[in-house]
Amino acid sequence: MKLPVIVLIVMLSLWAGRAQAAPDREYILVSGGVSLYAWEKFKAQPHDSWWMNFIRAARLRIQEIQAHEPDAQITWLVYRPSYLARGRQDNRDYISDINSVRDVYHVKLIYFDHTPELINYLNAGQPRDRVKICDFEFFGHSNKACWMFDYSNNLDSASKAWLHEKELVQINRNIFTRDAFAKSWGCHTGESMGKRWRSATGVPMWGAIGKTQYMTDEMPILSSENGRWVK
Repeated sequence: MKLPVIVLIVMLSLWAGRAQAAPDREYILVSGGVSLYAWEKFKAQPHDSWWMNFIRAARLRIQEIQAHEPDAQITWLVYRPSYLARGRQDNRDYISDINSVRDVYHVKLIYFDHTPELINYLNAGQPRDRVKICDFEFFGHSNKACWMFDYSNNLDSASKAWLHEKELVQINRNIFTRDAFAKSWGCHTGESMGKRWRSATGVPMWGAIGKTQYMTDEMPILSSENGRWVK
């Protein structure tokens, strides 16, 4: 049956309107900072013998995303102070090394020095009425209640820069797509923080019961006996 021209025009207009209304999708990966040898050298199980723990994991995830969505819009946020401090300790320019990952994989790299900068990017780094976050993942040190961006970098076995579960309410819950995926690859996040994340944002978050172990050429794995991923 042949449709009248006016009907076709209306249908095309409606289709175009829906296409324009569909939001862009942004993947956001966050890499926290690594510890310093000065604080860790006397421990039976020192943290971060390898400076790339949280950089390599993010790079592997970038590869996974691009393998199934080559044109994915990926933004990678990295906590800069810890890599500057570790670079001074090791006499190496780690910022240039991190920049090289950006250049090879053509992602947007943003360094942050303070937690409010991270929250501000989530809420307003893009026009969030048009660019929604479809994926949020954290790589770094954590405990059951917070992400610790500079764990054992400024202070031995402690942190001066973090995002606590009580601060998650600062994140606008309207910035995510309806099917958004979230995962924290650090230790213990599934024990409390994951629930608070969902309450604050409306997005389920996968987190670990127990500890995780960062690897060289694969994504972080569970390392505690009876450990498991939960959301």
